[in-house]
Amino acid sequence: MSKSTNSKLAKRNRTEKLFILKGYMAILISFAFLLFLIFTIAGKGISGLQQTQIKLEIEFNKAAIETGNYNLLIRQQLDSLFPEIEDRSSKRNLYRLVADPAKFILMDMVQDDTSLIGETKEIWLPADEKVDIFFKQNADDWDTKLNPEQKELIKTLESQGLIDLNFNFPFFTYGDSQEPELAGIAGALIGSMLTLIVCMAVAIPLAVCAAIYLEEFAPKNRFTDLIEVNINNLAAVPSIVFGLLGLSVYLNFFGMPRSAPFVGGLTLGLMVIPVIIIATRAALKAVPSSIRQAAMGIGASPLQVVTHHTLPLAMPGIMTGTILSIARALGETAPLLMIGMVAFIVDVPQSFSDPSTVMPVQIYLWSKNSQPGFVEKTAAAIIVLLLILILLNIIAVWIRKKYERRW
Repeated sequence: MSKSTNSKLAKRNRTEKLFILKGYMAILISFAFLLFLIFTIAGKGISGLQQTQIKLEIEFNKAAIETGNYNLLIRQQLDSLFPEIEDRSSKRNLYRLVADPAKFILMDMVQDDTSLIGETKEIWLPADEKVDIFFKQNADDWDTKLNPEQKELIKTLESQGLIDLNFNFPFFTYGDSQEPELAGIAGALIGSMLTLIVCMAVAIPLAVCAAIYLEEFAPKNRFTDLIEVNINNLAAVPSIVFGLLGLSVYLNFFGMPRSAPFVGGLTLGLMVIPVIIIATRAALKAVPSSIRQAAMGIGASPLQVVTHHTLPLAMPGIMTGTILSIARALGETAPLLMIGMVAFIVDVPQSFSDPSTVMPVQIYLWSKNSQPGFVEKTAAAIIVLLLILILLNIIAVWIRKKYERRW
């Protein structure tokens, strides 16, 4: 080989190695950004999954319950823990250690079990937001919100084992609230579940049937070509456009209830139908034509070829594409904002027509609140949503690996 040929080969090898090196660097940088994002969210979100609680022996006094003065039950126990505190200012500092919404927890307990009246029960009640932040030591600038006397009271409670960090169960059982101590994602989780049920019930049958017709039965002409082009275009349309469509058709024309999971599911169904059609057609195309020819050769009708052979073999790809489409719908916010699912909803929805919100919208609402308690709640809700999305992707990959056939 000539010197010029050797130099060209060496140059090409250097170029290939440099290209591979750049590829590795791009992967490492992307992975570093991903780790930074995960650790940033986890650093704030894990503390949101914990809650500072104060243990009190609550005596459910009948007179206080009949007058609705549940705060009195809490204050009586605090007074018994610190009998030396007598002046009004110090008592006010003491009472502010327990979150004000704690009275609603006691109210709900009595409503659920009236036998508690007259009894004494040991209960962990949520601490005030400022106490929670101070106890977790996540925000030093918020320490100034607690005066030295309150800090000493907290240390005294800690030495007696009456204040501790516990798992934040109310975060998963309560709906939204203006008080960060009681704000939870139960309403958003149920709303997301109801919305996805409607979305899947509408989108999957329509999309799969449309894909089967276009791929297996429709004649190849300009009309079907136009339909295919429009389906591909719809898959790339910004999601907020489907929200505008849902607003104009479902709410304004048909008069359906605003911010209902039924309307949200129909809107998201419009958005994912083109994506599922494309995924289903790709899965059907992956089935070798020899299988169709063999089935027809033994007398199967075109419909039997599809239902008995083509569709079962394409089902893993169809299911994978469908699950990924549903995961995309779960993370959508813009279309649901247009149909009113951005409202402040306290109650957990019980039906498809009840006002509700969904996880991404709940995160959006909390992110606008600058209180440290809601900052933690936002990060914790993001962690929950990411875990659900990761689980859906793992299921899709597992289905593809388990049932995929190579031809």
